Amino acid sequence: MTHQIPGINYQFSDPGLLEKALTHRSVGSGNYERLEFLGDSVLDLVIAERLIVLHPKATEGDLSRMRSRLVRADSLRKVASSLDLGKHLRLGIGERKSGGRRRASILGDALEAVIGAIYMDGGYRACQSVILEIFQPSIEDLPDAESLKDPKTRLQEYLQGRGRPLPRYELQEERGADHDKEFSVRCSLRDTEQHAIATGTSRRKAEQAAAQYLYEQLVND
Repeated sequence: MTHQIPGINYQFSDPGLLEKALTHRSVGSGNYERLEFLGDSVLDLVIAERLIVLHPKATEGDLSRMRSRLVRADSLRKVASSLDLGKHLRLGIGERKSGGRRRASILGDALEAVIGAIYMDGGYRACQSVILEIFQPSIEDLPDAESLKDPKTRLQEYLQGRGRPLPRYELQEERGADHDKEFSVRCSLRDTEQHAIATGTSRRKAEQAAAQYLYEQLVND
């Protein structure tokens, strides 16, 4: 039974915890789900604590957006892939055949489970040290807080800062089969005739795209 994952600077006192953290639910009971739950919470805390230190003037909203970027599914997948975590996973036959070792959701869940296992085995400080080490490249590459704002938020703040009314979003068209919908949304200003129309695979995505187009119109005028 292994005591360590190459790339993670931590030696387990209880290798059973690591084995459980690497066991997918498709194997049966004794899988990583409970450790994943714990690791998710510890990861949020450590990342939040680090961002508070690195960005002493950031607002709560900015900190929340930065943390969300670091712990979102794709970010977890990248960290897990950099550790080659997939090859250490214990998967059921079906998951192995369907490419489970490369699936983003499984890699992210397993990474959180390993974090939870380290916390259980060595405590907060040991877990904090590991998280900060393996997430350091992601933290260094983090865009500035303004860039992380979604287009609707950016447009709203732009208008509010100039004392202008908030934009209006109207669904123009919804087409396609239930499994392949496309939405068209118009984003317009209430105090001028400026507007933008965009499409997306969900109403939310269409609204975000329309807001981005309209925001670009405003700042480039």
